[in-house]
Parts: sequence; C-alpha cells; structure tokens
Amino acid sequence: MADHDAAVGRGDDGYLDPTTGLFVMTADYHQARGSCCDSGCRHCPYA
Repeated sequence: MADHDAAVGRGDDGYLDPTTGLFVMTADYHQARGSCCDSGCRHCPYA
C-alpha cells in the first residue's frame, strides 16, 4: 500500500508493483475513469 499511497500523493495514474513488476492503476485513476472495466483491478473502488 505504501507504493500506492506514494503514487496517489504524486498524482500518478499508477505504480510498478515491486513483487510482480506489473503496472498497477491507483484507486484515484479508477475513480476518475468513472466506471468499472470488470478486469479485477487491485484498487478498484467499484468492486
């Protein structure tokens, strides 16, 4: 969560997960998107 919180603090859309190396979108990005994409995103506020 620290990486997520840091990305949100910087206003970034996402961050690189240190374990998987995948780019993960922040909850703020998803909220601004306006709808769920049904992909099971980690920080989805619509789930």
